[in-house]
Amino acid sequence: MADAHQKNHDYHIIDPSPWPLLASIGAFVITFGGIGYMRYLNGGQFNLFGMNLANPWLFYLGLAIIVYVMIGWWSDTIKEGREGNHTRVVSLHLRYGMIMFIASEVMFFVAWFWAFFDASLYANEAIQATRVEALGGQWPPAGIEVLDPWHLPIYNTVILLLSGTCVTWAHHALLHNDRKGLVTGLALTVALGILFSCVQAYEYATAPFAFSNSIYGATFFMATGFHGFHVLIGTIFLAVCLIRAMRGGFTPERHFGFEAAAWYWHFVDVVWLFLFFAIYIWGGWGAPLAH
Repeated sequence: MADAHQKNHDYHIIDPSPWPLLASIGAFVITFGGIGYMRYLNGGQFNLFGMNLANPWLFYLGLAIIVYVMIGWWSDTIKEGREGNHTRVVSLHLRYGMIMFIASEVMFFVAWFWAFFDASLYANEAIQATRVEALGGQWPPAGIEVLDPWHLPIYNTVILLLSGTCVTWAHHALLHNDRKGLVTGLALTVALGILFSCVQAYEYATAPFAFSNSIYGATFFMATGFHGFHVLIGTIFLAVCLIRAMRGGFTPERHFGFEAAAWYWHFVDVVWLFLFFAIYIWGGWGAPLAH
């Protein structure tokens, strides 16, 4: 009887929530809103269902929905854990879910690396005459000045590697029930994440090329920009964990929320290393450096 009771408890069913549906609506709205925002910035139109959606407001609406879902869904998940609903089976599925999410993110970045390498490795492909004309038959394209990888990019590389070390320190501190080490490591990780974003924002502001004037600029900003967005999300994720840690929300036995944030942050670190070597060093090899 005890085994049967435990089995039923492991498969405890949590009441369905509105968050998955709202997240889907938010993703839909922010996608079309983003297209409309870009058309708006370029002075164009985005006609859909007889309406011109070339304005920033739909994007802001979608962003507001996503932020609301993040706050509500995370709050509910934390509450479920406190109430004992995160049984062994639920906890296992949370881990599977995070692993699958990170795997999908890997494939997302594979798409941008694919775009970058397709343009760079076949810059002089005879059957793509338009591309050869646009690139001047070389990579980086003729006339492009690239960023010095041993200036701001190497700073950001060191920053992210240090942040990965700090979040690992925080994790080990938690496993040994060292609350001070946990909070200190998380605080340093969040601070380094913010610093990375600031350095990248300055790099973008002073970049010698634009998003729209070449394939190089488009692939560069899409790949590094989406990585920067993931750093921002990861920083928020870890900041929430920092607040929970300061309130005693984690124990050495139960801390998957923090563990998932650490997995995500290490994924962000690894992607950046690929970006640094592939785009900043190899992708700009032989081109004049911007001063």
